[in-house]
Amino acid sequence: MNDQVSDLRTDGLPEWAPGLTQIPYWLFQREDVVEAERARVFQGATWNFLGLAAEVPKPGDYRCTWVGDTPIVMVHDDSGEIRAWENRCAHRGALIAVENQGNAKQFACVYHAWTYDQAGTLTSVAFQKGIKGQGGMPKEFDICQHGPRKLKVAVLCGMVFASFDHTICSIEDYLGPEILARVQRVFLGRTPKVLGRFTQALPNNWKLYAENTRDSYHASILHLFFTTFKINRLGMKGGIIVNHHGGCHVSWSSNVMPKAATDDYSGIRSDSGYQLADPTLLSGFQEFQDDITLQILSVFPGFILQQIQNALAVRQMVPRGPDKADLHWTYFGFEEDTPEQTEVRLKMANLMGTGGFISMEDGCVGGFVQRGIAGASDEEALMLMGGYEADSQDSRVTESSIRGFWKAYRSTMGI
Repeated sequence: MNDQVSDLRTDGLPEWAPGLTQIPYWLFQREDVVEAERARVFQGATWNFLGLAAEVPKPGDYRCTWVGDTPIVMVHDDSGEIRAWENRCAHRGALIAVENQGNAKQFACVYHAWTYDQAGTLTSVAFQKGIKGQGGMPKEFDICQHGPRKLKVAVLCGMVFASFDHTICSIEDYLGPEILARVQRVFLGRTPKVLGRFTQALPNNWKLYAENTRDSYHASILHLFFTTFKINRLGMKGGIIVNHHGGCHVSWSSNVMPKAATDDYSGIRSDSGYQLADPTLLSGFQEFQDDITLQILSVFPGFILQQIQNALAVRQMVPRGPDKADLHWTYFGFEEDTPEQTEVRLKMANLMGTGGFISMEDGCVGGFVQRGIAGASDEEALMLMGGYEADSQDSRVTESSIRGFWKAYRSTMGI
């Protein structure tokens, strides 16, 4: 597969200028890029989010999920381990698990009843010996040599990650100490509890959403709600953290406004006089010892951990071709929460998602880009805000973390 991708790169893809500040639009448009990403990014040396361990709490519980566009089964096996394997029968390629979730001792393909255990190991083949000595599999057929691909699994703070690369470093080393500490500050040793989930269809390439989540200064321009109700303004205390390989980042802010800070909002859409009919929408509770009220954290290639006041969520990006993607949202709280705290989280969840007061704009602006670049495959986006590097910065008026994404992307893709 790697040879095929290498040939594809040499023979098919245009040149890409060195550096991190010029991003060619053909990266968001071509089928051969999608194929190369499948092999090198999602099935390469990366950690991919599968779901929360709380989604498979009991032995036998399973949930179907994705790594890129590859279907995956995440299973809590009878020994207490969480396993992950490709949801593809080794016989003719049909889905093994058809239901989105459930509980099972074993999994049988509905097509020809090839059967697998909780670890994804093939255990039996229907009519392997034929009937009355006729038909069946050849004598040399070795059942142990067949089965779906299995993934390496890591569980961090109740979040399940997996990789097709069994030699990959630990998830902790992949994140680096600064990003790891920012993950741990959200969970604080508590047990996650799923509050709700939905899937958002994005009319754009998955990488445009990856850029969006790392774009820390558009929020003060695009999002009317953020600035109107002072949830996130660029004059607030905040910063950007980019890890060693560039692919993981944190954008954070506090609603504490430095005394000398001023925001230049002259003439932009987000300066408004709107008010809330129900101000309790933003009435939260003290949850963290620091004063951080907004933290968006990403893990390359396709994961986001969100803390906006008390609204917590994980997001998983699933590519659906050059110009489409699915975004799976899972809202969560903790088993340790009081009923009142859970109610606050559910109410604040209205800020985010497809129709959220904040993020509905993110769901369409990527489509604006996808449509805008339709006739400009030879042109480039410019990523110059905040300099040329992919480094941590005290300012959020920067595209440093977006450059970090492209640093990791170029390295992983080998281009």
